[in-house]
Amino acid sequence: MVPVTAPYVAGFLAFREVPVLVEAVQRLQQEEPQLQPQVLLVDGNGLLHPRGFGTACHLGVLTDLPCIGVAKNLLQVDGLVRDELHREQVRSLQRSGETFPLTGTSGKVLGMALRSYNNSSKPLYVSVGHRVSLGTAVRLVRACCRFRVPEPIRQADIRSREYLRKLPCAPQDVLEPASPESSKKEAELED
Repeated sequence: MVPVTAPYVAGFLAFREVPVLVEAVQRLQQEEPQLQPQVLLVDGNGLLHPRGFGTACHLGVLTDLPCIGVAKNLLQVDGLVRDELHREQVRSLQRSGETFPLTGTSGKVLGMALRSYNNSSKPLYVSVGHRVSLGTAVRLVRACCRFRVPEPIRQADIRSREYLRKLPCAPQDVLEPASPESSKKEAELED
């Protein structure tokens, strides 16, 4: 549990979350140098971002570690929208590992939609964060998927929710109430 000092502002999530993540990476490097991460998977975006520099980019630059953005929802940027064409492309992903490029109106490929798991109809949106190619990012994310969401992100999410559930008396602004929405989020991790 850490205090968050910056308010939530859409498009500026990195300024709220990355300082804590950088501190965690530095603490790991100091306390357990044999556990040096080879790559970081970030629950968020990299280049697929309104400013072309999402949380995965920010964290990667500050830690100088390869980082990959893995988002569960499409961030609508540079003309990318969840329109009928996008839905048709998503339906075309028939098997685990199939992808299609997320090309903005600028002509730049900002990421890839990936069907990470055969039993999931929802893709992941993979984008480069730092020091990794898009092809390598997609292969690594796919290799980490037992379910829809890559296992490192899935386990972090499961364990953080479990930690919050076990708190005897947590402040209301820290805990999200048990709701159909929180159950839906947990189900998304396996869908």
